[in-house]
Amino acid sequence: MKKICYIVAMQAEAQPFIEKYGIKEKEGFFSPLPCKLYKGSINGCTLYVVLNGQQHGSDLVGCEAAAIATLSAIQKLSPDIIINSGTCGAFQAHGADIAEVYIGNGAMFHDRRVPGDDAWGTQSIGNYAVWEGSLRMAESLYMKTGKVTTGSSLDMQPCDLDMIQTHGGQLKDMEGAAVGFVCSLFDIPIVYVKSVTDLCDSGAETFEEFSRNLSKACEALRAANEKVIEYLTNIQ
Repeated sequence: MKKICYIVAMQAEAQPFIEKYGIKEKEGFFSPLPCKLYKGSINGCTLYVVLNGQQHGSDLVGCEAAAIATLSAIQKLSPDIIINSGTCGAFQAHGADIAEVYIGNGAMFHDRRVPGDDAWGTQSIGNYAVWEGSLRMAESLYMKTGKVTTGSSLDMQPCDLDMIQTHGGQLKDMEGAAVGFVCSLFDIPIVYVKSVTDLCDSGAETFEEFSRNLSKACEALRAANEKVIEYLTNIQ
């Protein structure tokens, strides 16, 4: 793999990684879109980090911004693999803990409620495949795996939880399946690297728990991504 491209929603999620590798921003690369590009090289490979960007002074989180960033990155950079890296919610009932990092073993939408026959339901949920080497990489790096489920809101309604439980979801985010959807259209392999900021079944208020643990989770994400990059750039 000669060109590795990260898709990241928030600056805070990417910054420790950017600083670690000293990669530089290519200002205005995606203009007039808000997406931001950082570019560098490591172990003979080109490393891209694409952020969703900002609007009205805040990071653009959610499916729409992630889909735009992913589409733009694929069309302009032609990466060999996409890595969607970021924070997520998880469940104590599945043994999750704050700042624990997972490799995704699949991705789906948990809040797309489209009635109709099986074809409609299948399309709305998604169930996007991951890079075929994801499980082998997770085992080699001694990292847990879990299914990423994506919705457009930070909170979780009872119907969302029911969908997550029905389909074996373990990690709850706001971008993963949208990135996976775009990758599926171009047949580009995707890896998910997700660090836990909040426990969906802890009883705590989600935004407060997310804010309290964001820095710790992002530092864990940096350490995990170093291992992922080392692994990917040494594949023969």
